[in-house]
Amino acid sequence: MKNNPNKVIIPCRFSYLHCWEPDSVNGSEPKYSVSAIISKSDTATISAIKAAIENAKKDSVSKWGGKIPPNLKLPLRDGDIDRPEDEAYAGCYFLNANSRQAPQVVDRNVKPILDQSEVYSGCYGAISVTFYGYNSNGNRGIAAGLGNIQKLRDGESLGGRANAAEEFESVDDDDFLS
Repeated sequence: MKNNPNKVIIPCRFSYLHCWEPDSVNGSEPKYSVSAIISKSDTATISAIKAAIENAKKDSVSKWGGKIPPNLKLPLRDGDIDRPEDEAYAGCYFLNANSRQAPQVVDRNVKPILDQSEVYSGCYGAISVTFYGYNSNGNRGIAAGLGNIQKLRDGESLGGRANAAEEFESVDDDDFLS
């Protein structure tokens, strides 16, 4: 990783996580993806992301006709501005990273996670992201390519799915439908 200035390991909270099955957005090619929510207080990570984006701009000048376009789309967004209705994004930046290839999903000991219910929108971890320039159908910008995902700890699930243990109580066979 040291030799790729466009790659950053980002500690974050996972949202809109699609790490097991690729997801299609508005009929586009299905991709693996995550919205990484990054606390604004994590200035070291934010600085590393901004530096990698600047480097990706320099690397991509040839894709944009020899100069950096003034209206370049950038991946790092402000949750307070772009998602004011979503409290999970308050006081945070976020970026959407995606890939055509499935990421490796590992635990804190870098062991593969096989139980898909272990990794979900709302838990905390880190992702590896490589920033690169694109020029597609007149859209020019810097994209965030998703590498791998490491889950570090549980968090409150995002997306409104309740935990079954919180919704139900155990029932004796005798009580069922009596």
